[in-house]
Amino acid sequence: MNSQAASAVAVVGGGIAGLCAALDLAVGGCAVTLFERGPRPGGKLRQCDDDTGRPIDAGPTVLTLRGIFSDLFRDAGSDLAEQLELRPLEVLARHAWSPGERLDLHADIGASAAAIGEFAGRREAAGYLRFCADARRAFETLDANFMRAERPSLGSLVARAGWGGLADLWRLRSFTSLWTALGDYFHDPRLRQLFGRYATYCGSSPFGAPATLMLVAHAEQAGVWRIPGGMQSLAGALATLLRSRGATVRLGTEVAQVHLRRGRVDALELAGGERVPVGAVIMACDSAALAGGLFGAEAARAVRPIGLAERSLSAMTWTGSVASSGMPLEHHNVFFSGDYRAEFRALCGARALAHDPTVYVCAQDRGPGCEPAAGRAERILCLVNAPPDGDRHEYHPGEIQQCLTRTLATLERCGLRLHAPQRLQPTTPQDFNRLFPGSGGALYGRATHGWRAAFRRPGPRTSVAGLYLAGGSTHPGPGLPMAALSGRNAARCLLQDRDSMRR
Repeated sequence: MNSQAASAVAVVGGGIAGLCAALDLAVGGCAVTLFERGPRPGGKLRQCDDDTGRPIDAGPTVLTLRGIFSDLFRDAGSDLAEQLELRPLEVLARHAWSPGERLDLHADIGASAAAIGEFAGRREAAGYLRFCADARRAFETLDANFMRAERPSLGSLVARAGWGGLADLWRLRSFTSLWTALGDYFHDPRLRQLFGRYATYCGSSPFGAPATLMLVAHAEQAGVWRIPGGMQSLAGALATLLRSRGATVRLGTEVAQVHLRRGRVDALELAGGERVPVGAVIMACDSAALAGGLFGAEAARAVRPIGLAERSLSAMTWTGSVASSGMPLEHHNVFFSGDYRAEFRALCGARALAHDPTVYVCAQDRGPGCEPAAGRAERILCLVNAPPDGDRHEYHPGEIQQCLTRTLATLERCGLRLHAPQRLQPTTPQDFNRLFPGSGGALYGRATHGWRAAFRRPGPRTSVAGLYLAGGSTHPGPGLPMAALSGRNAARCLLQDRDSMRR
């Protein structure tokens, strides 16, 4: 390989992790090319069109920890606020159990405590304030020492956080399940259900996920942001900045194989047969695709496969423009199952769709100062959790319709009616497996069940020289901010290794 090819770096996957990794590499002086098999960047940050052609967010809908992206743009010589319009949400989410049981969580903790007090009593409001303080303590302990670390172990966590930090985590019952720990703060089962939902942010069950996931509450309290142009605008802004820093972005280009030479990354082979010599590559895709041999047998040994029982949840979603009546919607809305334990028994035990699902609804056109006229169709994303069996189960039309019927029943039991639901277009775990090959439809990589699970995610470095990992299935895990950190971690490791080899 000539010196020019040896200095070339590729990033495979144009999701948030891949875009962030490629941007840092370009800023670091690398000749970097990003390959994305889809027609536009974004990965899971995708959009579907309604029957009039309007785009609807059909992937992640929540932007938190804005500072991570502000730092990324600043380090690339730009300004996030100048490149992308972000509007803070005053109401983080609206929650409903029945027409008479509704609770809004606010960006202001005091306002949320007052709302909880009115909803469930003063004792529960006091428990909420204690929960917020402990969620902040968990976040502050784990932010630098775990989430931003390359690939932490329990030993390295103790070394970085100190015994005092570990004692804090122990006091917070971080080594028990989230559901159990929530009993220390809330006696009202509805509130345990509400805050237990944070486990689903990483595709896990609140009955199996560790209590450390309470830190998600602090991340949301630090601000939840709406992007008026749609969430994919973030991917577009990153791609534009990436090109301006000299990187090449090849959309609609599928990588078929990673070739090694003498145990080191040597070239990429594209689906059309083109061979691209590279000195290093960041695989910003689901690690299960690599482990499953979808990029060749040689590269498959770089990461351990994930068993079916270890997969995170998938989802069944519907998108479209429909009118609603009954409960007024906020931007983010959650309608809870009548039996949470039975729901997750079905999803994680029987690996089946729940009979009484919890439903998330994103009303994309809603937010501060934005409210569609009564009876007017608005863009909607409906989501229920589903088993990650998209590579082994075919979802036939009758099963999809039955799931939609149950979803609509949950909404109507909670006071919301969607009109003309036949206009909604479904996406099944089988579809997610086609969109993200090798995943089985699992949307978050490995499930975070048990406190050890977070240490089992692969880090950026692999056993193959010149091959690095990034994405939601890689440490520190799923979600836009975490995926961004994983991309930056991978780029930092690659740059460090390159400089070390030069020396």
